[in-house]
Amino acid sequence: MEITYQRECHPDLGVSEFADLLVRSTLAERRPIDDPGALEAMLRHANLIMTARAGGLLVGVSRALTDFSFCTYLSDLAVDQAFQRRGIGKRLIALTHQEAGLATTLVLLAAPLAREYYPRTGMTRHDSCWIIPRAPKIQG
Repeated sequence: MEITYQRECHPDLGVSEFADLLVRSTLAERRPIDDPGALEAMLRHANLIMTARAGGLLVGVSRALTDFSFCTYLSDLAVDQAFQRRGIGKRLIALTHQEAGLATTLVLLAAPLAREYYPRTGMTRHDSCWIIPRAPKIQG
């Protein structure tokens, strides 16, 4: 089946479709899929979303924040497990960087199981990343 790639934005890429892909990719383990409001905000505020579709089915997504000049933070890279090992993730990374501008530095935090994947995409490891973990959402 042919894979088509395109730039999309919210609301064209909906919360339920995004959440479904996160589950099919295993990225749901590290994303707030039980919080539709958070997922909606993640899509609404991302300023660069690239998708991969097979016959209309969302099989890959790259969700990034960029200034289109200096830095691009690739927050989510998800590929349906049934479509992995076909170059979809590598292509989404390349398209994201191209759309953001090749003069930007593309940065991402790797999921634990994906650490060995990213060197195969042409990315290099950086040894000084610092984070403040996200606080649990207060139920109210």
